[in-house]
Parts: sequence; C-alpha cells; structure tokens
Amino acid sequence: MKKIGIIANKGKPEARIVARELLYLLEDRGAQVFLDEHVASDVGHPELGASVEEMGTQADLVCVLGGDGTLLRIARQLAGHSIPIFGINLGTLGFLSEAEPEHLPQAVDNLLSGKYDIEKRAMLEACLVRKGTTLGTYTAMNDIGIAKGSFCRIIQCAVFMDDEYVATFSGDGVIVSTPTGSTAYSLSAGGPIVAPNVDMLLLTPVAPHSLTARPMVLSGNQTIRVEVDAIHQEMGLSIDGQFGYRLEGGDQIYIKKSPCVTPLIKWKKGGFFEAIRTKLQGEWE
Repeated sequence: MKKIGIIANKGKPEARIVARELLYLLEDRGAQVFLDEHVASDVGHPELGASVEEMGTQADLVCVLGGDGTLLRIARQLAGHSIPIFGINLGTLGFLSEAEPEHLPQAVDNLLSGKYDIEKRAMLEACLVRKGTTLGTYTAMNDIGIAKGSFCRIIQCAVFMDDEYVATFSGDGVIVSTPTGSTAYSLSAGGPIVAPNVDMLLLTPVAPHSLTARPMVLSGNQTIRVEVDAIHQEMGLSIDGQFGYRLEGGDQIYIKKSPCVTPLIKWKKGGFFEAIRTKLQGEWE
C-alpha cells in the first residue's frame, strides 16, 4: 500500500475541490492518504490530518497542490527527508509542477503504478555571518538573493570563490541560484537558462552599474562568499524570494550546495524543455 501525502495551498480557491477529488481517487485505488492538517477538516476528513513534518517521515511521496511558491516552501520544509514531491499546478506559471488538475486520474494511475522518474534537484545552503557570529543558516531550492531596499542607493557586493576574489558588483545586488532557480529571479535579471541536471552555481548581478558585469557560471563544489557594504542599511537577504532578513554593512553570506536535494517526480520526457517552450516562450499547444 502506497502512503501518499496531500498538501494544498488554502489560498487557492480550487484547492479544497482538487484535494477532495485527489483523496477520492487515491483511496479508491487502495492508497493510504495523509491530508495537510490545514485542509483536512475543510474536506471533511479531520482524522487524516497530518503535519508536513509527519508526512516527511511516514509518507512514500507527497502531492503538492498550488503554484511554484507552494512547492518551494514545501521543498524547504521537507529538506533532509528525501521524500519525492509531485506538483499539481493551481497557480499561473506552474514551472515546477508536473500535472494540471484535469489530469488527476492519469496522475494517480502513474503514481500508484510507479510510472515516473525522479529528478534530484540541487538545493542551496546559506550562512549569514555578522562580526564573526553566525546569525542563521538557511536552505533554498531556487535562489539566495542579496538586494537593496526599494528606494535606496546602490550596494556593493564583493564576491569570492572560497578565498579567491572574483569581483565586486555595484548595483541592486546579486543572486546565487541553483539550475532550478535559473528560470526564476535570475532569468528576470538577465541570467541564462540552465538545465536542471548541471552541477553548478549561478551568480547573476542585479542591475549592475557596469557595462561589463555579466552572469557567471561557477563550480558547484566550492563556496561563494559575498561581503556586502553600503552607506545605508536598507539591504536584505532573501530565501527563494519568500522570506528575508535585514543585512548590515560588513555582513558575510556563505553560499554552497546543500547536502539536501529535492526529489521531483516527473513522467514527461523532455518536460523541462517543453516547459521552456510553452510557459516561458508562449508556444501554447
């Protein structure tokens, strides 16, 4: 018997409807289901409620109902559990998702029969150090952003690979991303699209005050150190663009590949490039 968790973004209007239908399809085919504790009562099955952490230790895989932001949040919460995640898109872009709500019957058949592949997506680990004291360590699936406030002047980001000086970027900040994150904030800032199986870190300057500053593809086996400075204190560190921390001049951010990976369930051959064509280039089929 497969043990499958269902996690839904309550902020999406159709989340309860899709969760209820998915629950019915899974149980009808003999699966044991855990429901996100925040929606279990809403779909009439409070007895199936479980936390994300409980699913991480008890489920064989997790279905995430929402947009890319929902999947990123769950990936961070499940980091270290190595539990496969299957994305069902309830958002707009849905770049990380593998199915739409109208494909639920086929999705359930594939999940229960094992007709899928697993892509292990790299994650990032960022450590914030201030005056020799570590303030926090954070995990990201897409990117770590270092940026100025909305109406402030430029900031300086001195970048090192291990102890080797790379460059200092003056502008709105820098983004360090995984290949998965190359199609997110980095892409909007002019970075390249990177296939998800490439072992690398991507450094993208944001609005650099220079004609020569360009995105850099760096080794996935080294640590990037970014030292920030500015004449103001309106600087921040963002994790997957979803939450952040105030930075001060002199702060150091150490960024490297995390020992954790996010296993994404995929069944479409060439799905990454199909997503590029249809969702980023507008070739709707």
